[in-house]
Amino acid sequence: MHVTRVKQTSPAELALTWDDGHEGRTTLRVLRDACPCAGCQGETVLFRSSVPEVPDINTPGRYELRGAQAVGNYALQFTWGDGHTEGIYIWDLLRSLCECPACLTRKGSQ
Repeated sequence: MHVTRVKQTSPAELALTWDDGHEGRTTLRVLRDACPCAGCQGETVLFRSSVPEVPDINTPGRYELRGAQAVGNYALQFTWGDGHTEGIYIWDLLRSLCECPACLTRKGSQ
């Protein structure tokens, strides 16, 4: 499963088309808040854990998408208006963040 098309449909939403025909939508707020990088999610190295500070959601540009690029054939990397670029969103993560009606219904029944 992989993304075949990425389109920003509004200043606050991204549409992703998948190779199985699914056409999903995700808000930029959900994407940015789910950034998987160590700076946003924390990490554990050699039994020491790093927990990031709570982000300032009012940082200018935080939810402004400036660009997206493929990372191999397994992920997308976004460039945000606040300069953040470290997150690599693998296909499974992106699909789990889908907010289309079908996916929201499926998540609600789990």
